[in-house]
Amino acid sequence: MHGIRKKEITDISDIDWNGIIKKIRDRRPKKNEPGQYYWDKRAASFVDHAGKTAYPDAFLKIMEPRSDWTVIDMGCGGGTLALPLAARVKKITAVDYSDRMLEMLGSEAQRRGINNINTIKAGWDDDWAEMNIGLHDVAIASRSLSVDDVHGAIMKLKNVARKRVYISTIVGDGPYDRRIFDAIGRELIPSVDYIYVYNLLYEMGIHAGISFIPEESARIFDDFGSAGDYFKWMLNEMTLEEEYNLDQYLRKNMIIKGGKSVIEYKKSFKWAVIWWDQEVRG
Repeated sequence: MHGIRKKEITDISDIDWNGIIKKIRDRRPKKNEPGQYYWDKRAASFVDHAGKTAYPDAFLKIMEPRSDWTVIDMGCGGGTLALPLAARVKKITAVDYSDRMLEMLGSEAQRRGINNINTIKAGWDDDWAEMNIGLHDVAIASRSLSVDDVHGAIMKLKNVARKRVYISTIVGDGPYDRRIFDAIGRELIPSVDYIYVYNLLYEMGIHAGISFIPEESARIFDDFGSAGDYFKWMLNEMTLEEEYNLDQYLRKNMIIKGGKSVIEYKKSFKWAVIWWDQEVRG
C-alpha cells in the first residue's frame, strides 16, 4: 500500500535465518503420510539410484576420512556414505528413521563383510541421549536436513561431534526437474537453497568451509514403468490429469538404449558440502 515502507535490513544479524528456512519449507507441498513411511516405500529406488552416482566418492574426497575416526551418519538412508566410508574409518553409527532403509543397509553391510557399522532407528526430533547415539569424532548429515528447525538440528550435530561436522544440501532446484513440473502443469516451489543454511551457520558463529559436488543424472531405468515410479517421488500425490501428463511427457522424452529406458536429456545440478571444525572441548 502507498505510504508503507518495508523495513530496511542493514545488518545480516537482523535476519532470522532459521525462521526464513521454516517459512520456505511451509510453502512446499506436504507429504500425505509420515516421513518414515514415505521413505520406507521409496527406499529401494532411492538406494538403487544413489549407488549409481558419483556423489559418494566426491563427498569422501572432500571429507578426507581418517582411520581413527568414529563417525555418526545422521539420515544415513541405505548406506550411500556409510558403506564406502566403513573401510576408511574406525566405526560408524548409522542413524535413520526408516526401517526399510536400515534393513537394506544392514543386508548390504553383511553381504560385503562390513562389521563396523552400528545402526540406530531415530530421527531429528527424538531425544538422542535416550537413543544412546553418544559422542563421535565426526558427524555427517548428508542431504538429510529436511527439518523445520535447522538450527536445532545443527545444535544436535554439534553436541555429538568432537572434531568436525559435515552437512550437505541442495543448490537451486537440486535434483528436482523443472521441465517435468512444467509438463504436468504444476509449479515447482523451490526448497531451501544452501545459502540459507550457510547464513544460518554464520548467524550461529560458525565459520564454515564449503565445496560443491556437480552431478549429472542420466536417468536410466529398467523399463518405462519404473521411470514413472521414480519421478513420482518428486511430485508427491498426483491427480489423474498429472499422471496422464507425466506419462505423455516421458513417452516423448525417453529412448531405448542398450535395453534400458533412458531420458534423452541429462539433468545437471550441484550439492553443497559444508563443514566446520568443532571448538576444542576441555
